[in-house]
Order: sequence, then C-alpha cells, then structure tokens
Amino acid sequence: MKKRTKYEKETILVTSEGDSTMNIYTFNASLKRRLADFAQRYPALAKLDEAPGDGSVTYTVDKSRVSIRLIPPYSEERKLKARLYAKKHGLQSVTGGLQRTA
Repeated sequence: MKKRTKYEKETILVTSEGDSTMNIYTFNASLKRRLADFAQRYPALAKLDEAPGDGSVTYTVDKSRVSIRLIPPYSEERKLKARLYAKKHGLQSVTGGLQRTA
C-alpha cells in the first residue's frame, strides 16, 4: 500500500435530492472520529459501511443530521473588538488558538 499525498486524501459527500441519506467518504482523522462517535451513539442514524484499511472510511448518515456551515470572514470592526478583548483579558495569539499570558 503506497502512502497517499494530502491531495489524494479526499472527503466526498454524496447524496441526491431524493435520498434521505448521505454517503460520507473521508480520510480526515477528526471527521472519522466524529462519525465513529455519532454512529456508536445513534446507530439508527449512521453506520459504518466500509473501512478498507487504506486510512479511509465510508459512512451512511441520515441526511437530516448533516449540516454544512459557511462562515463569512470577520469584519475589521469585529477583529478589532476581539483584539481589544484579548489584550484586556491577558490573551495572546499563538498558532492554532489563544493562550493566556502569565
């Protein structure tokens, strides 16, 4: 089995307007954990279809349980307010989030 590049590690969501389910194929570790947890907690709404051993999984999930959020960029005003709040509460920006200063 060859090692896949990041570009080959896809996440694919497949459904149609007439389906009540969505097939989700992914290599994404976070999404795989979330799908596994959801399927374990709610077996009537999601099930593992395939885990071929190449790092990917395929789940079938009730379409009403899947949501896609599009988040608009922050306005300059909102960014400024966030910076001021962080300064006031002793937070500094680090890669991946905020960290409290000593």
